[in-house]
Amino acid sequence: MLLRTAWVLLCLAAPLLLYAQSPADSPDPPPRAISSAPLSNDRILGIIPNFQTVSDPTTPYRPLRARDKWRLFVKESVDPFAFFSAAAGAGISQWQNGDPKYGVGFEPYMQRFGAAQADLTSQNFFQDGVLASLLHEDPRYFRMGPGSTVLRRIAYAMSRAAITRRDSGKDGFNFSGLVGMELGIALSNAYYPPKSVNGEEVAERTFTSLAATALGNLLPEFWPDIKEKLARCKHQ
Repeated sequence: MLLRTAWVLLCLAAPLLLYAQSPADSPDPPPRAISSAPLSNDRILGIIPNFQTVSDPTTPYRPLRARDKWRLFVKESVDPFAFFSAAAGAGISQWQNGDPKYGVGFEPYMQRFGAAQADLTSQNFFQDGVLASLLHEDPRYFRMGPGSTVLRRIAYAMSRAAITRRDSGKDGFNFSGLVGMELGIALSNAYYPPKSVNGEEVAERTFTSLAATALGNLLPEFWPDIKEKLARCKHQ
C-alpha cells in the first residue's frame, strides 16, 4: 500500500524532477538562502509536508532534542496529508482487493483506511519518537543538494533509507528507521485479518515500506531546485 502511494506521487511529480535538472536559459542568479528550520511548515507542491527535511546542505548541524523528535512524530502523524495518503492507499488496496484482505464494500474500506493510518502512526512512533531518542539518531532527511550529478543525488536520497545522521553529526546505520519500521509492521499483525498475517505478507510489507521510504526521499531532495526555478521563471 505504501509503495503504491509512493509510486503515484512520483509519477505525478516526475516532470518536476526532470525540470529541476534542465539547463537554465539564463545565467544563474546568486543563490538565495533556503530556510532549513528543522520543523518548518514548508510543503512540496503546496500539499506534501516537508518539515522533516533540512534543505540547505551548508547549514551547520544542530541535533534535535528528544522532545523535538517527539514533536516531529506528532506533526507527521496528524498532518492532513497523512490522512489523505492513508485514504488513497486504502482506495488502491480496495480497488485491487489487496492487502490487508478485509474484503470489499464500504466497511472493509474503512477498515483498510484505519489500518493504513495505524501503520503510518505506529511506524512514526517507533522511528521518530522512541528509537531516535533512545539511539541518538536524527530522523530528518538531509539533502545532498546541487553540485552533484542527478544519478548521485538519486542514489544518495535512496540510500538514506538505510543510513541516517546521528546526534553526533556523523552518518551511521539507520537502526531507528529500519527497526522502527519492523516494530510497526509487527504491531500491525494485531489488527490485520488472519489472511494477511504470515511470513510472506510480512516480508512483502517490509519490502514495500523500505521502497516507499527510499522513493519518498527523491521529492525533498529535488524540491528546492524546482521551487528556485519556478520562482526564477515567475520573475523573468
